Amino acid sequence: MSKIALVDDDRNILTSVSISLEAEGFEVETYNDGQSALDAFNRKLPDMAVLDIKMPRMD
Repeated sequence: MSKIALVDDDRNILTSVSISLEAEGFEVETYNDGQSALDAFNRKLPDMAVLDIKMPRMD
């Protein structure tokens, strides 16, 4: 199963996109800011990342 990381400071967007991707069979991880995502990516890279711009802490 492919893992997709979603990075956005808008919780509603994370929820709706995550639900759609999971319904298509993807494993989804969500992050509220760029720094959290970067920390996780340093441990293990997802197969794909979808990133917002202009987020708190790091964009």
